[in-house]
Amino acid sequence: RAGRQRRKVFGMAQPRALLVEDSREFQLLGRRLLEREGFSVTSAEDGIRGLALAREVRPEIILLDVSLPGLDGLEVCRRIREFSNAYIIMVTGRTEEVDRVVGLTVGADDYVTKPFSSRELAARIAAMRRRPRPEMAHEVRMFGPLHVDSEGRSAALDGAELPLTRIEFDILASLTAKPKRVFTRVQLLDEVWGGDWFGDDHVIDVHVGNLRKKLGETASKPVFIHTVRGVGFKFVPPEEV
Repeated sequence: RAGRQRRKVFGMAQPRALLVEDSREFQLLGRRLLEREGFSVTSAEDGIRGLALAREVRPEIILLDVSLPGLDGLEVCRRIREFSNAYIIMVTGRTEEVDRVVGLTVGADDYVTKPFSSRELAARIAAMRRRPRPEMAHEVRMFGPLHVDSEGRSAALDGAELPLTRIEFDILASLTAKPKRVFTRVQLLDEVWGGDWFGDDHVIDVHVGNLRKKLGETASKPVFIHTVRGVGFKFVPPEEV
């Protein structure tokens, strides 16, 4: 309780954890353990949702089951390693050595088998967090055919670079940084102009319209950027298969 109070008083954000587990029993166990360790926990019950949340939440640690519906844990781990250096612990009911080897090969930091000891897992988490993580060299957000390089300030669709203006790229970068989050026009203006815009906030519609043309879509037939009527816009990635 004291730890939670200190975080609230000093405005310190809780570290984030992602739990990807389809078993209700182990989802509850994992959530309790992670919350006891001070994490804010987000959970998913299948691999595709888990992968999407890994992009959206940016967790420090991921507890990832191997046997998942939709996309198995090993493939989820491999894809997460393309954009995240989160600590990843694979969890499985299997005991074969090959699972352990493959899991570590695709980028997992550790591996536990069910039923696991909460005390042992907590100790492993604590040990991992003491090891510094290298910074990701260069993040490229990948959403099917669309790739957005936030540091290089470039975007490509089907391998062809998009001729975006500075404002168009800033809008795309803001939307893709938090997929499925709805941005109001004012929020997008703040992201792009930093609060220095004092005109009509519907100017953002013009730039979004130009961006949509370059993405090969329209407001009536959206592919990536969807209008939320009366609110603003959101970026919706294509289904990851």
